[in-house]
Amino acid sequence: MLTSKKMAPKRVTKLFAATAAALLIPLAACGGSDDSGSGSSSKTLTVFAAASLTSTFTELGKEFEADHKGVSVKLSFGGSSDLVSQIQGGAPADVFASADTKNMDKLGDDAVDRKDFATNVLEIATPPDNPAKISSFQDLGKKGVKVVVCAPEVPCGSATEQMEKKTGVTIKPVSEEQSVTDVLGKITAGEADAGLVYVTDVTAAGDKVSGVKFPESSQVVNTYPIAEVKDSKQADLAKEFVDFVLGSDGQKVLTSAGFGQP
Repeated sequence: MLTSKKMAPKRVTKLFAATAAALLIPLAACGGSDDSGSGSSSKTLTVFAAASLTSTFTELGKEFEADHKGVSVKLSFGGSSDLVSQIQGGAPADVFASADTKNMDKLGDDAVDRKDFATNVLEIATPPDNPAKISSFQDLGKKGVKVVVCAPEVPCGSATEQMEKKTGVTIKPVSEEQSVTDVLGKITAGEADAGLVYVTDVTAAGDKVSGVKFPESSQVVNTYPIAEVKDSKQADLAKEFVDFVLGSDGQKVLTSAGFGQP
């Protein structure tokens, strides 16, 4: 009897331990399954795009995510020349969309299956009240007018130089910026009388700026190409995104923003 009484607590302890272990096993298995499941289904698509595509590609990115469960679109905007340098320097990118063909050409074989997807032309942006009374491209060459442009290596800067040659107007800018968004920033901050950006940038800025169109703008048209980046870790998704931009839904968003057809 004494022996029997001494063994009882050990049996209870063993029974409790076994029961607890049995309860914990399915819980652990369930937790491990959820974690691995979410990790395996989550993918990030990194898209490098010209600054002038900020509004449209932000919208397209959201639409792409909505159609691809578990996919996150990471967007990086900037001057096309800067983005090319980053990619060539090893920055991870799956898709590149340039504001001109020249900078896409710089990627060479690193740009896979490139396609043209939009066009754009220049427009003058001024503060809302247009203090310098800018009404034409020729006004940008007048003495005392503070003009901001993109740097020559940036697509909008290259287009500005071409426009100067075609019109015979010489602009002496107070600053040269690395992207159209930087030019707009100078205008909205009241640091310049006018800036040269794209039609789409003026539209996206809304009432923050006033736009001044000029007939000569049709003489210099920028074509926008898009391509998958070689060695992308999300090659299939990159191709799907490019096809999405080129498709009817993508083109509808771009047209609404003021971009022309390629």
